[in-house]
Amino acid sequence: SRICQDIINNGKAGTKAQCLKMATDSLKEGKSVFIDRCNLDRDQRSEFIKLGGPEVEVHAVVLELPAQVCISRSVKRTGHEGNLQGGRAAAVVNRMLQSKELPKVNEGLSRIMFCYNDADVENAVKTYSMLGPMDSLPSGCFGQKNSDTKSQPGIMKFFKKVTALPASSSNEATEATRKANEKVENFRAPPAKLGSTYIVPTLAFPSISTADFQFDIEKASDIIVETAEEFVPKLGTARLVLVDLSHGSKILSLVKAKASRKNIDSRRFFTFVGDITKLHSEGGLHCSVIANAANWRLKPGGGGVNAAIYKAAGPDLEAATRARANTLLPGKAVVVPLPSTCPLQNAQGITHVIHVLGPNMNPNRPNHLNNDYTKGCKTLREAYTSLFEGFLSIVQDQSKFPKRSSQATTSDSCENIKEDSERNIKKYKGLEHKAIANKLESGSVEDTRDSGKKMSKGWSSWALALHSIAMHPEKHENVVLESSDDIVVINDQYPKARKHLLVLARQESVDGLEDVRKENLQLLQEMHNVGLKWVEKFQNEDASLIFRLGYHSVPSMRQLHLHVISQDFESDNLKNKKHWNSFTSSFFRDSVDVLEEVKSQGKANVASEDLLKGELRCNRCRSAHPNIPKLKSHVRICRSHFPAHLLQNKRLVVRPVTLEP
Repeated sequence: SRICQDIINNGKAGTKAQCLKMATDSLKEGKSVFIDRCNLDRDQRSEFIKLGGPEVEVHAVVLELPAQVCISRSVKRTGHEGNLQGGRAAAVVNRMLQSKELPKVNEGLSRIMFCYNDADVENAVKTYSMLGPMDSLPSGCFGQKNSDTKSQPGIMKFFKKVTALPASSSNEATEATRKANEKVENFRAPPAKLGSTYIVPTLAFPSISTADFQFDIEKASDIIVETAEEFVPKLGTARLVLVDLSHGSKILSLVKAKASRKNIDSRRFFTFVGDITKLHSEGGLHCSVIANAANWRLKPGGGGVNAAIYKAAGPDLEAATRARANTLLPGKAVVVPLPSTCPLQNAQGITHVIHVLGPNMNPNRPNHLNNDYTKGCKTLREAYTSLFEGFLSIVQDQSKFPKRSSQATTSDSCENIKEDSERNIKKYKGLEHKAIANKLESGSVEDTRDSGKKMSKGWSSWALALHSIAMHPEKHENVVLESSDDIVVINDQYPKARKHLLVLARQESVDGLEDVRKENLQLLQEMHNVGLKWVEKFQNEDASLIFRLGYHSVPSMRQLHLHVISQDFESDNLKNKKHWNSFTSSFFRDSVDVLEEVKSQGKANVASEDLLKGELRCNRCRSAHPNIPKLKSHVRICRSHFPAHLLQNKRLVVRPVTLEP
């Protein structure tokens, strides 16, 4: 239905009330409604916007033409329904333009489309005319070139000076507008600033675990909608937006339908089709926070959303992430503020990335739940709860800042963001799974995994420290035992046995066993050979020593490293179940097996972290013990043979017995 106040009263001019009634009646009949009305300021359009709801989206198409074009067209037109033409029209248009206030999505609009020329108008008409009964358009603000909502300057001056308006083409007017907008763009404040124009705090997030982790989409959509329903009332004017690249996305369709059935406010929770790293520049959707479907190591790589976000953000995101956490548990999230130098902030206005890890149903990925959807649904719900809580913390902290002038300096703005981030991290540190914290002092590697001490100034976490040693062994001469183009050998400074070495790979982007592929086979063989060389050295000094060479399935330190460890486990540093099981269960992958697997199948198998929670069993006789002290007492006197599987394939390295002549 087209509703026009100029003809609403049986072909004659009517009232706004008549327009509202006709719009209401048409919507009840299931019709789409086109309000043909100026609606230049917020008050004029507010009552029409209120007609929207869970089943009704409210869109605005803004014809944003230069003042001279509007006046010229109104003067020259004939046969107008409201008889607004000629000289009278010029005066009316001029008066109305002075009170113009461009619409914003926070008024309750689902979509705003700006048109600046005839081509834009044609595109808008085409866009809406192609819609079918079941089709929808992405939400957000599209095509806006200049966010200034004030009336165009100099209208009165222009009107007073011009008595006879020359004919000017819309193309000329468009070119003038384009140049003016370019000037405004050059002086626009950075997206991170709190300017005079209010941007609704918005979290854009992908569907967690339904892609690579293969979580059931139907179950996932229920959890998304239920968790969003819980959080929307807490968020005030802030918005949650589920994003997917595909217009045919099943998860978007399911979530949209289920949210509608629950009558969730579509202005606060909606779906959007687009690239999550380009929502502002390509989709017109202003998002201050985006979520990343992260991996447990919080590292770049892989595919999908994680790879795209790290690529778009550049190295700033990885550095900012490492300052907050090194690993992440399923069901948890970590809030990472972006520095002002980050491309995502400069280009898209994104101030924070929230990493979130969901449950894994893919048997080829770590922590596979073996199709246990009871645990999986619980973990996914925890993941979305952690994500939304993290966003809520950002919203609450930002709301404490006073509104600032757009003249605020960049340094002031950045300082606010820094303070916001620090408060946010302190308040929501419980959302993060803090990785093992270690430090380096005067070139030595010091383990603080058990003490919980803070890292010393100037040093990174243990994970990045290993990476640093591997990449720059010359800077750590007092801890490096051996180095070559491919490897670096160091002592584990807190060894879990009498002899415990680490052979570090020097290759970039191979952080752990999961990253290893067939092209790394030569590197793995070199690491193994170097490990055997050191075993021979140690056994020449003490023939009783027996060794295993292997990798942790899920490393706690960044940079692929091979453990060369004696099987006596005599060490005060071996203090808990995790320490013990990481070397005595199938969580520890023998180097010889890894070599065979990579050679035959192109990658190594990795075991679940759940093995670290297993019983404390002797590494020889496999008897169970209640605690570490009793286990150690037993191990010292146990003379049983090692388990049969360790005696095969040279998994145990024993000094050959030489018979004297």
